[in-house]
Amino acid sequence: MVRMSYSKAHKLPKNFYTRGTLVVAKDLIGKILVHNNIKGTISGIIVETEAYTGKDDPSSHSYIGKTKRNEVMFDEGGKVYVYFTYGNHYCFNVVTGKKEQGNAVLIRAVEPLRGIEIMKKNRKTDDIYNLTNGPGKLAQAFGINKELYGEDLLGDKIFIAKPEVDIKLKIIKSPRIGISRNVEKLYRFFVDGNPFVSRKNFNRIAKN
Repeated sequence: MVRMSYSKAHKLPKNFYTRGTLVVAKDLIGKILVHNNIKGTISGIIVETEAYTGKDDPSSHSYIGKTKRNEVMFDEGGKVYVYFTYGNHYCFNVVTGKKEQGNAVLIRAVEPLRGIEIMKKNRKTDDIYNLTNGPGKLAQAFGINKELYGEDLLGDKIFIAKPEVDIKLKIIKSPRIGISRNVEKLYRFFVDGNPFVSRKNFNRIAKN
C-alpha cells in the first residue's frame, strides 16, 4: 500500500468542486477522503470514480429533474450526496459544477490509510482488500450514511484533501459499471494496477 499523509491545511477548496464534472472526477483520483466520526478518523486514497453529468446523462439521478432524493445535486459543487441503493447499502458522491446543474461524482473505491481497524469492524472482515473496493463497501467501512446528506466538504466532519506529497499515478478511463444507459461514455476513472479498485481489467480504454 502507498503511505500518504495529509493535513486540514491541504483540504480541497470550493473552486476545486465547481469545475466541470469530468475534470473533477479525474482530479479526485489520488486525493484523500477523510471522515471524522464518533469511532475515530478514517481516511483513504481515492482510486476510482465515476462522473454523472446531470440533464445530459440518462444514468444520472438528476436526469429527471429535482426531487426530494436528489435535490442536493442541484446545489453548488462541494456538497455530499448520499443515497441508499439495492435496499442494502449507501453510496457516497461529491456534488460538482455550478448551482442547478445537477452534477456529481460517485466515489467507487479508496485505498485504506487511517482507521483500518475501524473499517474492519464496520465491514466485519479482516481482508483489507475487501474493505473499500466498491461504493457500498466504502460507505460501510467509512460509516457513511444519510446523516451526511448535504454535508459541506469544506467542513471538518468529512472532507477531501490533497496529499502532502504528490505521487505519479497512471489513470485509466473506461465506461461506467452497472448502468444501462449512456453505457458508451468513458466516465469512469481508476488507478491502473491498484488492488483496491472495484473491478480489475474492466473495459480498459485509455491511459491519461
